[in-house]
Amino acid sequence: MATGADAFEAIVLAAGSGARFGGGKLLAPFGDGVLLDGALAAAFAAPVSRVILVTGARGEAVEAAARAYAQRAGEDRLLIVHAEDHAEGMGASLRRAAAELSPGCAGVFVFLGDMPRVPAAVLAPLAAAVRAGAPAAAPVFQGQRGHPALIGASLLPQLATLHGDAGARAILKDLGPRLALVEAADDGVLFDVDTPGDLDAGPYR
Repeated sequence: MATGADAFEAIVLAAGSGARFGGGKLLAPFGDGVLLDGALAAAFAAPVSRVILVTGARGEAVEAAARAYAQRAGEDRLLIVHAEDHAEGMGASLRRAAAELSPGCAGVFVFLGDMPRVPAAVLAPLAAAVRAGAPAAAPVFQGQRGHPALIGASLLPQLATLHGDAGARAILKDLGPRLALVEAADDGVLFDVDTPGDLDAGPYR
């Protein structure tokens, strides 16, 4: 795995309040841990030199949960930053994370903290697509585009200009056929948790 310049990095967006869930969504029990653990597991499974987790609502508790997971997993690639203006939406979190990317970063995977079932098998093909020249890549399942997106180096400056809650969609929307699409083997690239009932789907199998 490349490190430093010419390496991929990962961002995990974990700043939301989880209002539709009733609050505290990322800390809800899921599998053998909490919901956030699934997103962190996927991020650490990606071919990245570092994982940048962005906190916001319940920042101290989310940070503690992330550090506990990293310690259990034996991971020392975790950087945690706080988005003071997180209430604005995902744009604020992505701007905050963009400020921490290493110079010469080859691209960044964008994971959502409430998506715990991203299959690790899709991550290397996303990286290969960008290494081969695509400006960005995303997984698809049964024709529906999912997460995480991998944003290549040429598009990274746009992360610092994002506003509102569109997230990476605002960067990908104008790429058309230049966006590399990688077929995923299951719906983990689409599955997210919005309400407590969604937790019944269980962790990634």
